[in-house]
Amino acid sequence: MLERTDERLEIDLLVLPETNLILVASVIEPLRAANRISGQPLYGWRVFSPDGLPIETKGGIPIPVAGAFRVERETRPLFILSSYNWQRSATAQLRMQLSQTARHRSLMAGIESGSWLLAESSLLDGHRVTVHWEDRTEFETTYPQIAVGGDRFVIDGKRITTGGSLPTLDLMLEIIRRRQGYSLALEVSRLFIYEQEPVDRLLQVAPLGTMRIKDARVAEAIRLMEASVEAPLTLVRLARKVGVSARHLQDLFQATMGVAPHAHYMALRLNAARRRVIETREAFADIAAFAGFNSAAAFSRSYRAHYRESPTETRRRTGTSKPT
Repeated sequence: MLERTDERLEIDLLVLPETNLILVASVIEPLRAANRISGQPLYGWRVFSPDGLPIETKGGIPIPVAGAFRVERETRPLFILSSYNWQRSATAQLRMQLSQTARHRSLMAGIESGSWLLAESSLLDGHRVTVHWEDRTEFETTYPQIAVGGDRFVIDGKRITTGGSLPTLDLMLEIIRRRQGYSLALEVSRLFIYEQEPVDRLLQVAPLGTMRIKDARVAEAIRLMEASVEAPLTLVRLARKVGVSARHLQDLFQATMGVAPHAHYMALRLNAARRRVIETREAFADIAAFAGFNSAAAFSRSYRAHYRESPTETRRRTGTSKPT
């Protein structure tokens, strides 16, 4: 599931009653955005409830479902989402169903309080996990056989756990980054004007958006990058403008964003170019100049390296008219 690929990934979601609407959106919306931005059906999902009835979210807005959760020889990843009063749904029947389906599933994820249901079904024993910070002490006391950390999300083999709604967004961006690369994950994060947590708070390297970055020097460097897509600045000039050495800016950028400055800069430029490839009829030479490339050939090489198809193939696949 987490290897680099453009194959479609189908995910099953088991959503328990009294789940926050934002938690469900934190799983689905990044995947929907990845499909829209890429112009490809990279992700699909089915939503189930324990009884087959629409899910009454904590905010009172019902979510339609495909049906009741049933044990099948299904290999799709299964995400269990829960916010409040998970115990009401943790019947012996559901715990047995989870234990049985775990034999076939490629991966199982406990999203926020969904981790409790996995733990109650003995599916997290021996794994490293995370839970919502308010629940950590009680969780550690209840399940001493499970190693609990303070990370926002944890990927440990065939088990994933998250500590809340925004950490779940972190997770989904990380899944997109691992499967499709930094450029697409960055574009999805920017769509949500997403604020990054420093990497030393995560343990995982997640792709991040560009608004309100907590290190002011990195934030200013990113602002300058965005303002100079057509004429990219060298690392030395960029560092000088934010008042640090080039080496120090590299270190700051790696610690905050999880990638080197040039990787983020290239992703910004190519994402901006890709939008023009898809949404306009401009000639590729003009798009190359807009994105700061010396030639259409250089642009095409970088584009193919990032997106694994040429600009022409993107236009053909998305149905964009050829430039006049």
